[in-house]
Amino acid sequence: MAFGNKPQSMDQLLKDFLKKIPHRTKFKRGMVLHVWPEVVGEQISEITKNIHFEGDRLIIEVDNAAWRHEIHSNRYSIIKKLNDKVDAKIVKEIIVRAT
Repeated sequence: MAFGNKPQSMDQLLKDFLKKIPHRTKFKRGMVLHVWPEVVGEQISEITKNIHFEGDRLIIEVDNAAWRHEIHSNRYSIIKKLNDKVDAKIVKEIIVRAT
């Protein structure tokens, strides 16, 4: 008995499912927030707070200007890594604020 469909990997099935769900952008933003510590590392993850989205901009707060400068200098690399990790161009810009 032959079936017309070829078996697909779970990874591909999940990607196909995610393309069809409503509020996909919100879901992907949640994924970005979840992978933040993995992408930036433990040290930066510990000093960042109040990470949230304002549109397609990821807003991050840090306690001092030195960390703000460090993250700001590496923002394009961080954006690429985050977007690659969630397989979508969710983060267009990172804004770092020193509090």
